[in-house]
Amino acid sequence: MNEVEVFVGNHTMIDPEVYTLWLRGYTANEAASMLQKQEALQTFQATLDDLLSDVQDNFRLFSGLESMLKSPPRLQNQQIYQIDEVTQAMLIEKYYSFDSDVVREILGKKLASRTRKDLDDISEQTVVPLRSCRRQFDNIKRVFKTVEEMKGYLVENIRTHFLLSETLARDYAAITFIANNRFETGKKKLAYLSFRDFAVCATHMITNWSYSSVECKNHEDMDVDLDRNFLLMLRELKVLVEKECLEEHRGLMLKDSHGFSDVVRIQLGDNFRTLSKTIINIAYGLNHNRESKDIFVDLYEKLIEPCMLSQWSCADIQLVLTAYKDTALQMDFLRTSPHLQPVWERYMGTLIPCVIRMYPRS
Repeated sequence: MNEVEVFVGNHTMIDPEVYTLWLRGYTANEAASMLQKQEALQTFQATLDDLLSDVQDNFRLFSGLESMLKSPPRLQNQQIYQIDEVTQAMLIEKYYSFDSDVVREILGKKLASRTRKDLDDISEQTVVPLRSCRRQFDNIKRVFKTVEEMKGYLVENIRTHFLLSETLARDYAAITFIANNRFETGKKKLAYLSFRDFAVCATHMITNWSYSSVECKNHEDMDVDLDRNFLLMLRELKVLVEKECLEEHRGLMLKDSHGFSDVVRIQLGDNFRTLSKTIINIAYGLNHNRESKDIFVDLYEKLIEPCMLSQWSCADIQLVLTAYKDTALQMDFLRTSPHLQPVWERYMGTLIPCVIRMYPRS
C-alpha cells in the first residue's frame, strides 16, 4: 500500500506576479499567455491550460478580496482569508499604486462619471488597459471623497483610512489637493509637465500654504484648503509694487547681484518693475478662486515664459528669485512689519521651488 502524506492548511497564498497582472487589467487568458512565455515556466513544461486554471483561481481570489481593498481596514480586520500582515500591506500598496501617465491625464479633471467614461481615450493614449485605468480613477475618487471634508493633516488622514506607505499617501495628498482647489493642469502650455512635477509643487503648497504650515495657528482645519488667513495677509504685500518700494527693492537687488551674468544684470535692471509686479500679483490673485486655480498657468505664462524668452537658464532664475526674496526682507517696509516676514517666507519659499521644478531644462 502506498502512503500519502497530506497537509491541510488555511493560509491564503498570494502570487504577487499574477496579482500584478490582475491589477494591470489583463484577462485570465492574457495573463496565462504572458506567464507561459517565461523561461522558468517553459523549463517545467507548464501548458497553457495548467497556467490558465491557476490564473483563474488567483483571479477569483483577488476579486473576492477587492471589496476589502476598497476599504483597507476591513482587510486588516477580516477573518475569512488568513493573510499575514506583510502580504496585506503588499496587496493594499499595489492596489492603490498607479501609472503616472494615467494620473497625469486625470489630473485637473472633475472626478465625475463623465470623466470615467472618457477613460477609453486615456487608456489608448497611455497604452494602459482600460480596467486598470478604471481602478486608478476609482481609487483617486474614493480617496478624495473620503478625506476632502476631514480636519487635520491630509497625509495622516490618507494613511489612517487607506493604510498606505508615506510615499504613496503623499502622492494621493497632492492629487487630492490639486482636485480640491481645482487647479488648472490641462492647458496645452503645461503639457510638458509630468505628474511628478505637479506632485512636487502641490506638496510644497500643502506644506507652506495650507493649514499644515508650521506658521498656521489653526492646524485643526482641513489642509486640503489654502490657509485663508495667510491669503488675506498676502494682500498687504501690494505695497511692494508701489513706486518708492520698487526703487528701493531694485537698488538692493542690483547691489546684491553676485553671480548674475552681465546679460541677466542688465535685463533685471530694465525689467525689475515687471518682474516684481508679476510675483506680487500672483500672490494677490491667490485670494480669488478664478485666479488661484490658474496658479500653474500664471507661473508659466507670466514668470517662466518671459524668462525663457530672455534666455535665462534655470540657474539664472533661481539666483534672481532667491535674491529677490532675501533683499525684500532688507526693505524698510518688511523690516518694520514683523508680522509679514513669515508670510513673505511662506510665499516665496514655495514659489521659488515650484518655478524651478516647472522651468524647462532644454
